[in-house]
Parts: sequence; C-alpha cells; structure tokens
Amino acid sequence: MEHGLLGNNVITQVGIIVADIEESSAKFAEFFGIDKPEPVVTGSFDEARTRYHGADTQARAKLAFMDFGSLQVELIEPDENPSTWREFLDTHGEGIHHLAFVIKGMNEKIAAFEATGCRLEQRGEYTGGRYAYIDATGPLKTIVELLEND
Repeated sequence: MEHGLLGNNVITQVGIIVADIEESSAKFAEFFGIDKPEPVVTGSFDEARTRYHGADTQARAKLAFMDFGSLQVELIEPDENPSTWREFLDTHGEGIHHLAFVIKGMNEKIAAFEATGCRLEQRGEYTGGRYAYIDATGPLKTIVELLEND
C-alpha cells in the first residue's frame, strides 16, 4: 500500500486548539522569533457549509498560521457553536488537535478511513478547497485532517 490510506505520508500541518488566539500567537512569535500572525476568521455557514457529526453547524473559529519550513502550525480558537474544535477545548483543554495531510479524492479517503473504523467528525469548505476531520484517536491517538485543494 503505497503511502498508506492517504496516498501521501507528508504531514503538512499541526493544528493546536487555544482558548485565546491573540495571547497564544504572541507567545509563539516571541518564543520562535517570528512575526505574530494576524488571525483570520473561518467563513460563515453559507461559505463553509460546515457539518459536525453529520449536522449543519454555524461553528466558526479564529485561525492563525505560522510556517516552520515545510510544516505549518495552525492555532485555532473556536467559537461557542458545536464543532470538533469546541468539543476538543471543552473536553481536553488546549493542545494538539490534529495532523493534516494534503490529499486528492476527499470522499474516497474518507471512505477508506471509515472502513478502518475511524469516523468522519467534521467537514467543510474554504476558499480554494475543502477539509475533513477524521477521528483516528483509536488507532493513531489523534485526529487526522484531510485537505483537498482545487
């Protein structure tokens, strides 16, 4: 099985859930000697069409992106609406939420994960592509994010 379920074994991003994106991004900038990233807000439901556990949700989040060579760190501050981000913060507190991989064939990759017993947790769209969070906490001890760019 070449490059496993994903057809790709390169981790593109590590996602970290935070309670205060301004404070957390400032600390990252200070600690690593980089510019503090400006947070962006995810799209509204009309844009993102976010679904969480199979149901539409108005969930949004503030995001801050920092590039460290070939790896990107994404800080995520969730709003109060139901989402994988809010659930993680409420259940585990701040910390590493996911490992992300760029893939092709979103629906096929989701089906491949589901065939192993992992379930689709959340999916949505962003300008230029789509994402899906797969709950792989059983076998992999983390959530896997699939990113498919147009």
